[in-house]
Amino acid sequence: MSRHIQVTFDASDPRALSSFWRDVLGYVHPAPPGVDLPKDADPLTAWDDFLARVGMPEEQRNRASAIEDPDGHGPRLFFQQVPEDKVAKNRVHLDVRSAPGLEGEERMAALEVECERLLALGATRVRRYEPDPPMSAGFIVMTDPEGNEFCLD
Repeated sequence: MSRHIQVTFDASDPRALSSFWRDVLGYVHPAPPGVDLPKDADPLTAWDDFLARVGMPEEQRNRASAIEDPDGHGPRLFFQQVPEDKVAKNRVHLDVRSAPGLEGEERMAALEVECERLLALGATRVRRYEPDPPMSAGFIVMTDPEGNEFCLD
């Protein structure tokens, strides 16, 4: 029997980092427990209202955040606040599959377009790896706004 997974990120600013990854992946912030959001409602505003209503002190309201695949296929991503900064390379990272089925220059051109979009969201470009058949189709290494490595693949 398979299991569902959640990928957890340590973060200094969970809300900002979850919003970055929401925009990268096309995910959504879920509604607070027991809250039915209208289609055009902002989930983060709903969370602010919910946390105030349950008595969460304002300085503690950014301790955690989460995003989910609206289609229910990808894993939930959870962001938890930690006091320390990131100090070493990730041992696990996400591959953002931006050019499935493409090869060669067409693939790399599609990755470059996606790289530009993610740079505008706050990512940093680290390095481009050229295709090296048959073992690698080529990819771009990037970091999110808090320095977590990921690949455009």
